[in-house]
Amino acid sequence: MRPTRLPEPAIKLSETPEIFESGFYGVIKRAIIIGNGFAGAENQCIGLVRALGLSGRHSIYRVSRPRGGINEWLHWLPISLHKKVDYFITQVFGYSQFQIVAPETSGLSQVLEADARQIAKMAYQTFEREGPLLVVASGRDTISVASSIKRLAPENVFVVQIQHPRTHLNRFDMVITPCHDYYPLTPHAQEQIPWFLRRWITPREPPDQHVVLTVGALHQADSAALRSAASVWHDELAVLPKPLFVVNVGGPTNCFQGYMQLYPLKSSKVIVVYMDCIILSENGNF
Repeated sequence: MRPTRLPEPAIKLSETPEIFESGFYGVIKRAIIIGNGFAGAENQCIGLVRALGLSGRHSIYRVSRPRGGINEWLHWLPISLHKKVDYFITQVFGYSQFQIVAPETSGLSQVLEADARQIAKMAYQTFEREGPLLVVASGRDTISVASSIKRLAPENVFVVQIQHPRTHLNRFDMVITPCHDYYPLTPHAQEQIPWFLRRWITPREPPDQHVVLTVGALHQADSAALRSAASVWHDELAVLPKPLFVVNVGGPTNCFQGYMQLYPLKSSKVIVVYMDCIILSENGNF
């Protein structure tokens, strides 16, 4: 297998990204990430923070829903209402009545719960010493928390919501979302959607000055990550017959837990990878 040649990063870690070179951004030196417990959403936040040169200067918070038992049927509720319903049930009936499980206390579940008032208070109290706070959030359950932080400390934070919040874009300083979120507004989509359903399809307005469109989802696959993956997988893939066809399956999700059943697909022609990483192809490219 030929060695992999990857381009050097366009921005060195010690340099300041262009987005921070002037104006409000010029003094941002810290960030917090508000996640929802799903890797697909949280990795987008982490990727953005890394791209901005703040990978060593950020903290992670999480918005967590009650889990187990009847809670699995209540995910359609707004998270604040869901927590109130869960509190009422547990106070009146206890956990055992509805087989509700207590939150996990290990691994990533130990990430601090996002509290809008506490975060806004911290941003206000440390503003003079550390400057404005960059808040990056992703996922439906984080929308209310991120917008509340902006409302409580508008002069002390810059709030970026990743993935379209579907309403009230003016509650955020910036919304980053893929182009396909605006597909319902295209002429082709309008032909497919019955007229009586169009008022229920969001977004209903074209992107405004708050919106930054991307081709796909944000990620952490920068030059450093690609070089690391090339090094990790080089020896294992080098001994396999060529050409290689690599399928990146990803890990288990709430909708699909049996991914290990795909293991029989592994052969001399196809290797299935069960983790989120970038894999070396036959010609040394990614």
